[in-house]
Amino acid sequence: MFWRRRPSEPDRPDGDAAVPDAGPAAEVEEPSPAPDDVQPPAGPVTQRDEVQPSGQAAAPGAGAARDGDGLSAGVERSRGGFVARLKGLLGRGDPDAATWEAVEETLIGGDVGATLALEVVERARRRREAGGPVAAVRAELTALLVDRDPGWVPHRAGPESPAVILVVGVNGTGKTTTIGKLAARYRAEGQTVLLAAGDTFRAAAIEQLRTWGDRAGAQVVAHAPGADPSAVVYDAVDAAVARRVDVLIADTAGRLHTKSNLMDELAKMRRVIDRRLPGAQPEVLFVLDATTGQNGLAQAKAFHASTGLTGIILTKLDSTAKGGIVFAIEQALGVPVRFVGVGEKVGDLLPFDPEAFVGALFG
Repeated sequence: MFWRRRPSEPDRPDGDAAVPDAGPAAEVEEPSPAPDDVQPPAGPVTQRDEVQPSGQAAAPGAGAARDGDGLSAGVERSRGGFVARLKGLLGRGDPDAATWEAVEETLIGGDVGATLALEVVERARRRREAGGPVAAVRAELTALLVDRDPGWVPHRAGPESPAVILVVGVNGTGKTTTIGKLAARYRAEGQTVLLAAGDTFRAAAIEQLRTWGDRAGAQVVAHAPGADPSAVVYDAVDAAVARRVDVLIADTAGRLHTKSNLMDELAKMRRVIDRRLPGAQPEVLFVLDATTGQNGLAQAKAFHASTGLTGIILTKLDSTAKGGIVFAIEQALGVPVRFVGVGEKVGDLLPFDPEAFVGALFG
């Protein structure tokens, strides 16, 4: 079944917050028939008879134990890279000035960053730990990770309202793939998920999201390529509320003509959500490719300054020996890493646990 919103509906925003529908009406693409007790959105709709059922959502793993094992395997390169070098340098007895300088260089090489590496070394040199210098460096790195609620879940304005997640980031970081994995994770937890194809500037992104929606058992709201992304989000919020969806995840453009245009478009999406779903408090999760290191951090800072990030999803952590970027991100932004990608499989997107991460790094 496809739901189509007719452009003549009177309840769209107007004025400077208008959300024009730049393409055909939205399609809510169902992977499976809707429950009998869920009503379609208010207003005229048309139906198509073809309904494409999908299989069961792929399970992302067998609970916390599976996540912990995956995280340990995911940081294997970092554990055998800059962390192993740290241990080698500091495991030779009382380190001298030259050794500490080498530790600083090793931290920089691990993507901790030059300024932050210097601060960590200075504090670790003054610290007295029962486990010696290695434990001192480990403690200082751990202190860089921001406090968080261990039971974090995306905010819902009410029991009948969806949690809303805006996923942002530049093209090439694995943003759309990460959305699919995130949807599969929530579906495996028993939640209903709706995906909004808000990256309308790349036709491939829309098709990729549709593919992931089918794999995850999640519905997809999509307009034609080139349509107004905020119009997609507008229709997605309507559909999510009408269907009592648990989680609405919106893809967003990774590139527009200028950075200013990109940030303006994201702000417009936020306004649409605030007006259509008061109290939603959407999560804004930035997807960062761990292999881009400090360059990726600069991108995250730009998005944070414009959109107010609430979390980071770090992808390709298993592909780099520079896992120190986690410490640099959280210290620079004061924003927690929420998930990490440690592989290509659907279940390789894991919740980020700071203690487990540091433990896996240092072995």
